[in-house]
Amino acid sequence: MRKILIVGAGQSGLQLALGLQSQGYEVTLMSNRTADEIRSGRVMSTQCMFDTALQHERDLGLNFWESQAPRTEGLGVSVAGPDSTRVIDWVGRLDGYAQSVDQRVKMAGWMETFAQRGGQLVIHGVAVGDLDYFSRSYDLVLVAAGKGELVSMFGRDASRSPHTEPQRALAVAYVHGLGPRPEHPDFDAVRCNIVPGVGELFVMPTLTTGGRADILFWEGVPGGPLDVFQGVKDPSEHLALTLELMERFTPWEYARATKVELTDAGGTLAGRYAPTVRNPIGRLPGGGLVLGVADVVVANDPITGQGSNSAAKCAAAYLAAIVEHGDRPFDEEWMQGAFDRYWQTAQHVTKWTNAMLAPPPEHVLNLLGAAGQLQPVADRIANGFDDPADFENFFFDPERTAAYLAEVTGA
Repeated sequence: MRKILIVGAGQSGLQLALGLQSQGYEVTLMSNRTADEIRSGRVMSTQCMFDTALQHERDLGLNFWESQAPRTEGLGVSVAGPDSTRVIDWVGRLDGYAQSVDQRVKMAGWMETFAQRGGQLVIHGVAVGDLDYFSRSYDLVLVAAGKGELVSMFGRDASRSPHTEPQRALAVAYVHGLGPRPEHPDFDAVRCNIVPGVGELFVMPTLTTGGRADILFWEGVPGGPLDVFQGVKDPSEHLALTLELMERFTPWEYARATKVELTDAGGTLAGRYAPTVRNPIGRLPGGGLVLGVADVVVANDPITGQGSNSAAKCAAAYLAAIVEHGDRPFDEEWMQGAFDRYWQTAQHVTKWTNAMLAPPPEHVLNLLGAAGQLQPVADRIANGFDDPADFENFFFDPERTAAYLAEVTGA
């Protein structure tokens, strides 16, 4: 029986551990926190997952909360004008619904399931020196912990990483009491509100430790008027700032948020990081090799909401690569091949995300504007969040955008 060590118990690490476990591998999972510590801790992300990523969970029988989590059936875009009114406003319908399950709920539940099924769960922080020692006992070591010392083993790939500094200051608040968007009171949608030159506000439904909730997520241009959350420790002050900025920049969203309150004391999060693609293979001091997973090796800005989706897709790609490899050694060539398999998907996410961090060119503004008059355009953009590869066909290139709009309008 092949022995595999996975360090990190997030979306990718746990999904991969449970998938390998179901295939008969002897899996050890290392986490720096217990399930109870995760469940009672601070929120970690927004994790809105679209249909393809959700299907990876269904395929492994891990969709434990699907019947409880809100079904997000649309994705809408609003663009603010200089006077804080909406110059663009539409909602596209998703072919398959999206869902967000608070990672405190999901990761704690999955971790307990892994242990119940006989997996070896080790609660311990891991340094490079520890990994050097542990690695000699395993056929394969995977690093799925996207923060801390271990990430330093994976060198930055400058050719795929155009940014060296954070492109957004991030601030998340989980709330109860948000009213529906009046344009579509009968179904839930992720709402992306763009304030040109300032940042973006995302609003999305979720399932949290206290049941149904909504997430208010500001992405602010560093140094701009939204970059005010650094150093704010008090959750109530964080929420007050969130609402104050909504009233100023997105009054249409603030109108349904006047009665909100935080879900719990751990319901806020703020931070920033530079989007980075790293080399997938880490070298240990003793000569051993480890393979980076998900945002260890491809960390995009959350502006396109792809983090958990990419983590699920990476875990699925690696699971298939491991199983297909049989009893052969997991050498450097195999590791590079496993990452390349994931990069076939991830490259489209990285290109699209980096494009969305820049001011939109004229043809993209035209496309977003057209979506307000042409429902098929709105629907196609919305479904691109599930399959970002489709943006190659109509989003990046002005000529392809014009040809697509001409096709839709019959011009």
